[in-house]
Amino acid sequence: MNKYLFSAFVFLLLSLFTGVQGLHAETWRIGTWKTAQTIQPFFYEDFSGSARVQVFPFTNPADQRSALLAGSLDMTGTTLVHAIAAASRGEPVVLVAALCNKSSALVVHKNSQVQDVADLKEMSIGYVPGTMHEVLLRETLEQHGVDPERDVNLRRVDFFDMGTALARGDIDAFLSGEPFPSLAVHQGYGRILTYPYFDDSIGHINAGLLVTSKTVKERPELVQSMVNAHMQATEHLTRHKDQWLQAAGDFGTPIEVLQTAADNMELAWDMDETFVRRVQKLGARMQELGMIDEQPDYEKLLNTTFVENARRQNGHE
Repeated sequence: MNKYLFSAFVFLLLSLFTGVQGLHAETWRIGTWKTAQTIQPFFYEDFSGSARVQVFPFTNPADQRSALLAGSLDMTGTTLVHAIAAASRGEPVVLVAALCNKSSALVVHKNSQVQDVADLKEMSIGYVPGTMHEVLLRETLEQHGVDPERDVNLRRVDFFDMGTALARGDIDAFLSGEPFPSLAVHQGYGRILTYPYFDDSIGHINAGLLVTSKTVKERPELVQSMVNAHMQATEHLTRHKDQWLQAAGDFGTPIEVLQTAADNMELAWDMDETFVRRVQKLGARMQELGMIDEQPDYEKLLNTTFVENARRQNGHE
């Protein structure tokens, strides 16, 4: 065999071998949103070893949960409110890592006379029922002596419509997640009145990563690998803020808006004792508000084993 035929033969064998390896490479199917505060899954493949990562962007947490339970996803981001609600209904979901903290704000019109939350009495406030933002809004009002039922008019307004409604005077304020508060500031019609975080209640928790109890039981090594990649991606993006915001800008939000919002967004992965306590307080508040009928089994919902292992493996303890 001449050297040219031999080289071609070797190249063919290598191509076949690589193809077979590719066919057998593990693939992670991850759900998230295309927002700056939930961006980490788009960077998992940098830390996944030989595993491939397919990221599926969603706009609705209910769709994410449904896809997870149907087996179409291995892991998905979700709001903590949605995770608690699902678990309270007995759905086999497990939180294995935090995803983001903060990311919310109460906004009034730039020219509003409102200078304090108490000034919102007898005014209309836009919100989306059944969300983390509803809980935060009610907490904020009550912390400032405003009765959400009697003192203000809470109006259901979709997130994407809140800015327009505020700008034209249909509502006096809204509580929403980033980037909408910072977009209102950047476009010149909004002003941040307050950030709705209270350490004596639910604090600044926001969203987490959800898997099924079946995956935890049958494929714990997969869950651990995904949590490890999540931790590494989170810490990498936190250290490299410019890269984080530049990548988030590719989702369509102007970089200037993201820079305004950056101090109000926190990428997260750990679930420490404070996190667990705040999730339980959030669940209690949800039941008080009638968002759930009963508390979930938190020992089933919250599995801190994987973040604890990630801490040890990466020298965080």
